Amino acid sequence: MDIESFFEGMPFADLLGIDVTEAAEGHAEGHVPMRPELSWNENQLMAHGGVTFTLADTVGGAALVSLTDQPVPTVDMRIDYLEAGTGDLHAEADVLRRGGSVGVVSVQVTDEEGTPVADARGVYKTD
Repeated sequence: MDIESFFEGMPFADLLGIDVTEAAEGHAEGHVPMRPELSWNENQLMAHGGVTFTLADTVGGAALVSLTDQPVPTVDMRIDYLEAGTGDLHAEADVLRRGGSVGVVSVQVTDEEGTPVADARGVYKTD
């Protein structure tokens, strides 16, 4: 499966401009360029929490798909927002556990200067 193309072909991820740039061996990376339509503040570019969440969820799923070679629906995702994302966002995800029916992935989201924006943990169905 061409993981990057699979995730870029998702209509919602495509709408947001999410780009999965790497997905192999339980690790994935991706980013989303900030633009006014993704901001929650009309006077300053500040990523809406839903954009940050979707980036984390998409890149987290890609990390697990790199091991399963099949789609993995999200069962649960917990996210802690640490800072407002004020520029392009970058996410890195690593599979913590690949079980028989679910997998657990840790995701860190940073802004373009490397400032932590969010930490997330996703649970995905693997069977």
